[in-house]
Amino acid sequence: MLLALAFLTTLSHPEIPFTRSEKPYAVLERNGVQAVIVTNEAVNDNVLPNHRAGYSGVAKLTHRSRAENLFVPGYAGLNFEHILDGTIPVDRKAQFEPRNHPMELRLIGKHIAELCQSPTFLHALASCQRYELLPDGVIQLTIEAVARQASFPNNYINLFWASYIHQPESLDIHFKTGSGWTRGVTPAHGALSTHIANGDTRQFPHDTPYPLTLVHSLSNHKFTEPWYFGISHNMAFVQMFRAADQPRLTQSPSGGGTGNPAWDFQFSISSYEPNKIYQFVMRAAYLPYRSHEQVEKATRKHRAALIGR
Repeated sequence: MLLALAFLTTLSHPEIPFTRSEKPYAVLERNGVQAVIVTNEAVNDNVLPNHRAGYSGVAKLTHRSRAENLFVPGYAGLNFEHILDGTIPVDRKAQFEPRNHPMELRLIGKHIAELCQSPTFLHALASCQRYELLPDGVIQLTIEAVARQASFPNNYINLFWASYIHQPESLDIHFKTGSGWTRGVTPAHGALSTHIANGDTRQFPHDTPYPLTLVHSLSNHKFTEPWYFGISHNMAFVQMFRAADQPRLTQSPSGGGTGNPAWDFQFSISSYEPNKIYQFVMRAAYLPYRSHEQVEKATRKHRAALIGR
C-alpha cells in the first residue's frame, strides 16, 4: 500500500514532535484498557516482570473486565517478527531480524507511542510503528516501512506480526467467508496456517523447503472481510485491516508454547521500489465476548473507518 495521508508516523513526517522515552516501554491507558508498548529490549520491573528480549509491540493488554494479560507473560502481541524475501535465512538472528535490530521508543502525546527502527542489519528496511490508543480503547497500529537498498531478490517484501495468546480456552480464530462465519483451525504449527482473501491471487516465490512454514502454508478458506477474532477467558481479541493493504491472516496452535496460540497477520509489498515509503494500517479491539454478532456490531465503526483509507 502506498503512503496514505490519513495516517502518518515520524518516518514519513519527521517534523512531528516527539520525545524519546527514557524507559524501554510506555503505558497507554484509556477507557478501561491498558496497553504497554515495549521495544525489543528485556525488561524486569513491576510493570513488566521478566519480559524477554526480542518481543516488541504490546507486552501487556488488559481490560477493566479482565485484569490478567491477554498475551503470554514475557512475550507480546502485535509483535514485529519477520522481514522476509523468500530466501532461506542464514541463521536465527536473520530469521527474526526485527527482534535483533535496535528500536527507539518515541512518545507522541498521552496515548501514542512509536517503535522505530533504522535500516536493519540485513535488509536495510527502516520502519516506524505507531501504536495509538483511541478514545474507546481500541488500538490503531499504523506501520510505515521503506527499503533503503535493493536487498529483496524476489522483488517483494513480506512483513509478519505475531500475537502470542496466553492459555485461551480455544486455540482457534473466527472470520467471514462466503459461507458465513468460519472457524479457522490448524492441525499443527505451519499446517494450513494462512488464510487469504477471496480474490487474492498473488504468488510469492520462495526457496524450498522453506523453514518458516507459517508464512506460505495456505488453508482451504478464503475470507470475504478483512478481520478476525479469537476468544480468551470470555474476551474477544479482534484484529481489523484495510482491504487495500491485502492482509493475510495466519495462526499457529502453539506459537507461544503449548496451549498458547499465535494469532498473526502478514503484509506484503509486491514489486517494491527502494526508498519509497509504504504504509499499512490495522486496528485491534479487546472487549468482552458474548456472541459473534455482538463482536461484529461492537467493531463495525472501526471496520468502516478502515474502508477506503
